[in-house]
Amino acid sequence: MEAVRIRRELLEYLLELASDFYPNEFAGFLRERGGVFEEVLIAPNPHFGSSSAFFDTWMLPYDESIKGTVHSHPGPSPWPSQADLNFFSKFGGVHLIIAYPFVEDSVRAYRSDGSRLRIEVVD
Repeated sequence: MEAVRIRRELLEYLLELASDFYPNEFAGFLRERGGVFEEVLIAPNPHFGSSSAFFDTWMLPYDESIKGTVHSHPGPSPWPSQADLNFFSKFGGVHLIIAYPFVEDSVRAYRSDGSRLRIEVVD
């Protein structure tokens, strides 16, 4: 299984964000450098609710280093919903879902088509 690489610091920060926003979802865009996800960008003026997250993608800067997305699920299911798959298809790349209880084992990575990727955490 192909792997997506993410910096440990970023993964820990994403777990903290998911926990801080609970019981609401949060969402962001992932910046990649040298084949490793290193930063998250939260779009301006987001709406994070208990069953969805919305933001105006027109407010995102043009940034070729944005190669993925991340969002949390306040429930225990790490599997993408139909709405998630629709969103994935618009943004390409890699998509992380962080499910409750927001620990490393509850993070899943997917391609735009919903197929799963392995996560490799790098220091």
